[in-house]
Order: sequence, then C-alpha cells, then structure tokens
Amino acid sequence: MTSLPVLAQILLACLLGGVLSLLAAALVLFGLPRRWLTYAVSFSIGVLLATAMLHLLPEALELGLTPHEVFPVLLAGILGFFALEKFAIWRHAHGNDSHAGSPSCENHTHDHHHLHGGEAVGILVGDGFHNLTDGLLIAAAFLADPMLGWAATLAVVAHEVPQEAGDFAILLAAGWQRGRALFWNGVSSLASLLGGVIGFLALEEAQTWVPYIITLAAASFVYIAIADLMPRLKREQQGIFWHGLLLAAGIGVMLLGSGHAH
Repeated sequence: MTSLPVLAQILLACLLGGVLSLLAAALVLFGLPRRWLTYAVSFSIGVLLATAMLHLLPEALELGLTPHEVFPVLLAGILGFFALEKFAIWRHAHGNDSHAGSPSCENHTHDHHHLHGGEAVGILVGDGFHNLTDGLLIAAAFLADPMLGWAATLAVVAHEVPQEAGDFAILLAAGWQRGRALFWNGVSSLASLLGGVIGFLALEEAQTWVPYIITLAAASFVYIAIADLMPRLKREQQGIFWHGLLLAAGIGVMLLGSGHAH
C-alpha cells in the first residue's frame, strides 16, 4: 500500500476514516450495546496517547525540530484546541450527559429534545471542521512518512468511532429521522477528504512546516484523550479489567507499529 502515490494514500486514509465513522453511526442505529462503545473509548485512549508520544513527537524531533521548539508548539496546540472547542469552532466533547452509549442516549429520553434545528446543524458544522482538521493532520503525517500517516489514520479512526456514534445518538434524540442523521453524519465525516487535499497541496511545497503540523497533530490527540475520553472512563464502575486491557491493547498496537516503522 505504501507504493501508492502519497496523495492517493492520503485520500484513501481519509475515506477509510469516513466510512468507519459511518459504520459506527450505523451500529448505534442497530442498537449496539452501551458497553461496547465504552470499551471502544478505552482502546481509543491507548491509540491516541501512544500515537502522539511514540510516533508523532519523535518524528517531529527527527525532522529537525529541537525539544525547545517541539514542546512550546505542543503546549500552544493543546491550549489552542481547548479555545477552539470552547468557542464551538472545533468540536469533540459532547458534555457530561451526551456521550455515545450513555444510558440516556440509548433510550433517547434525556434533554437533547431542547436542541433546535440550528443547534443540530451547528453540531454537524463543528464536527465537519474537526474532520477537516483531521484531514490536514493526516496529510502532514503522510508527507513526513507513509508509515506515520497510517499510524495517524488509525488514531483518527479510533477517536472518530465513539464521537460519530455519540453525534448520531444526539441527533436522533433531537428528533431527526435515522436516514437523515446517518446521511448528514456521513457528509460531515467526509470533510476530512477536503482537509487531506488542502494539506497535501499546501505542505508539499512547504516541507519546513510539516514537523510543526505533526506536533499539532500530537497536541490534538493528547487533548482529545485527556480532556474528552478519559473523563468518560472515570464514570465507569464496571468492567475495569476490560477497560485497562483495551487501553493497553491500544498502546500495544502502536508499539508494534513503531517497531515495524523503525
């Protein structure tokens, strides 16, 4: 697969992320048990943190940045993603009562009915911008190293699955028909294709920016894992062993990938 042109790999990776996100929404549609989505969150945390710490940050250093350049960019990225999310420009977390697979989302009986049409559209627009950002980050990773690109793609898919499932549950609870919610969730998820193309065209001629974008990718993964996904697990009281095992499995998968890459 790494013999494909870089742009083709970027588009394939972004498309794969969109298809798997749609699959997650479809699983919610057909009543995936809550525990499987919470287990997916555990695996996602391991994948995100391992990708950031074991792949992206080391690659940024190998591409020529010094630690005194990498870590300020990492800090600025984490704070920047917090600010974007705070002002609803870049969206990932859904609040304490709206996560995928929560009991209230399964029954669609909680207070999401108060969402107006414009607010529901705002959810999709925010997720579309988030997916556009994911495409940019995937493109930067592929331009640095195709193996790094696929590692970043796995991390993106890992966190998109619980996110898109949660979005779908929220839209259903807000009164959307299943087909409509599934379609527009799909359109939002495919914004990553546009981000991938923009990232490739912009960064192919500006290779000096690639390590900085890779560091921002690491910042986004760390922020999502710590600010959004880990708080979900803090509320879990059952299946602690399986949560820990799947978190370790996510790290193990990326360790295995790191061994092959080097």
